[in-house]
Amino acid sequence: MGLLSYLKGQSRSYSKLLIVTTLSGGGLVAYSDKPQKTKKKVLVLGSGWAGTSFLKDLDISSYDVQLVSPRNYFAFTPLLPSVTCGSVEARSIVEPVRNILHKTNGQIQFWEAECLKIDAPNRKVFCHSNIQQLAGSNHFSLDYDFLVIAVGSQVNTFDTPGVLEHCHFLKEVEDAQRIRRTVIDCFEKAVLPDLTEEERRINLHFVIVGGGPTGIEFAAELHDFVHEDLVKIYPSVKDLVKISVIQSGDHILNTFDERISSFAEQKFQRDGIEVLTGQRVISISEKFISMKAKSTGNEVSIPHGMVVWSTGVGTRPVIKDFMEQIGQGDRRALATDEWLRVKGGDGVYALGDCSTVDQRKVMEDISSIFEAADADNSGTLTIKEFEAVVGDIITRYPQVELYLKSMHLADVMDLLKDSEGNGKDEVNIEGFKRALSHVDSQLKSLPATAQVAAQQGAYLSRCFNRMDLSKEHPEGPRRFRTGGRHEFLPFRYRHLGSFAPLGGEQAAAELPGDWVSMGHSTQWLWYSVYASKQVSWRTRLLVVGDWSRRFIFGRDSSRI
Repeated sequence: MGLLSYLKGQSRSYSKLLIVTTLSGGGLVAYSDKPQKTKKKVLVLGSGWAGTSFLKDLDISSYDVQLVSPRNYFAFTPLLPSVTCGSVEARSIVEPVRNILHKTNGQIQFWEAECLKIDAPNRKVFCHSNIQQLAGSNHFSLDYDFLVIAVGSQVNTFDTPGVLEHCHFLKEVEDAQRIRRTVIDCFEKAVLPDLTEEERRINLHFVIVGGGPTGIEFAAELHDFVHEDLVKIYPSVKDLVKISVIQSGDHILNTFDERISSFAEQKFQRDGIEVLTGQRVISISEKFISMKAKSTGNEVSIPHGMVVWSTGVGTRPVIKDFMEQIGQGDRRALATDEWLRVKGGDGVYALGDCSTVDQRKVMEDISSIFEAADADNSGTLTIKEFEAVVGDIITRYPQVELYLKSMHLADVMDLLKDSEGNGKDEVNIEGFKRALSHVDSQLKSLPATAQVAAQQGAYLSRCFNRMDLSKEHPEGPRRFRTGGRHEFLPFRYRHLGSFAPLGGEQAAAELPGDWVSMGHSTQWLWYSVYASKQVSWRTRLLVVGDWSRRFIFGRDSSRI
C-alpha cells in the first residue's frame, strides 16, 4: 500500500518508469518516468454565436477549457423578432449551455457569471455572479493562457435623451418577451371604457426607430400579428392601429441591394406601415418622440404607445476598459489582426460583435512585396515573377480579390495592363504601385451579424486544433516583410446571403453571386434555412412546430 500511495502521489506531475515484480503472480507493473504535458488554459467569455461555434469544433483533449457567460443558454437571435409576436416561442430558440457542453463529458467547465474586468498583464479575469441571495461569494477570478473574448455588444443609444428610460430593445430573449407583453398591454389599455378616440390612437401607435434588418423584420411581424390575430380579438380598435418606422438614412434596409430596399418600401406602403426617412430622433419622453428632419432641420414630436429602438450596437463597459489597457481607447470596437488576435493583447483573441478585423493595407507592404517578387533583383518584375506571388497577395490581402470583382477584371494580371488594355512584359516599382494603388479602397468592416461571428468561431477553433503542428509546417501566405510564411491562413469571411422577412409570407434575400430574390418563394427558402441552422434537433423541431401551430391556430395573444 505504501508503494501504491507513493506512485499515486507522483503521478500528478510525473510518470515514473518502475518495474515491480509480484511474488505471487510474477506479473510486471510498468510506470513511465516521462513528464506529462501540461494543458494550456483556454478561457472563453460568452455563449453566443462566436463562443458556441468556437467550442463546438475545438479539440478539447489538447486544452483545459472554461466558459464564462451571464446567461446559461445559447439563443438563435435571428428569430428574436418572431418571438416578439408569438410566431415562435422563446423556449424554442434557446438551447441550454450545459446541454451543448454535455457532449464533452464534463471536460469543459461552465460558470454562469459576468466578466467585470480583464487583467491582461497578469492573464486573469474577474467575474461576478448575478445570482443573488444565496450562500457564498458572488465574486471570483480565473487564470488563462489563452483568452477568447466573445461577449457580443450592447445597444447603441447615441446618448439620445430618454432612450434608456422609455424604449424597448431587441438584443436578448428577455427583450423580445418584454415587447410581446407591452404590445398586448397597449391593446388591453386601448379597449378600456371612458378613453377618448385620440387616447386609443396614441396607445396603439407603435414606433420602430431604425430601418435596418432587425427593425424592419419586427415591423413586419407586428403588422402580421395585428392584422391576422389581434384585430379579431379587439375588433373595436382595429382601425386605430398605426405602425411607424423612423430611419435616419434615405432608405430602409440600406445595407441591402437597392432592389430589395425599394421592394420593402413599396410593400410597407401597401400594408399601411408609415416609413419616415431622413429623420433623426433627438429625444424620447414617456408620451412623445421628437425628431429632426436632416434636410430642413425642422423638428416635430409625435405621440406613441410603444417605441422599439433598433439603431445599431455599441461596446460593452468591460471591453471599453480592456481597450484602455492595451492602447485602443480611441476605437469603437476591439481591433484584431487577420488571425483574430487582439492587437496589444498577448494570448487574447476576439470574435463577433465586440471586435473588428483590422485588415492590413497592401500599400503598407508594397515595397516589401515588390522586393520579395523581384527574384533576380533586377529592379523590375517579369510576368513570371509576378505570377509567383499572386496567390500569396490575394490570400494575405483579400481586398485585392474584392477590387478585381468591383472592376470586373478577370485576373490579377489585368492590373498590369496599360490604359489601352495591352499587357506589359515587365513593370518597375512605380508601375507596380500604380497597379495596386486603388486596391485598399475595398477595405470594409465586417457586419455585426450572427453569420460573421459563427464563421470566426469555427475558424479560430481550427487554428487552435493545429497550433502545435503549424509551428513546424506553416500553411499561411509568405511574410513579405520578414521572410518565411505565416503559421495560418488569415480569416476570410464568406458571405452566404442575407434575408429580410417583410410580412405577409413574403421575404427578400441577397444571395451569393449578386442574386436577389423576393416574394413568397423566398419566404419558404427563409423557413428552410433558419430551420436547418438551429443548434440542435430539439430546437429545430420546436421551431418548425411553432410555425405549424401558427398556420393552424394563429398566434398566442396572452401576456405569458
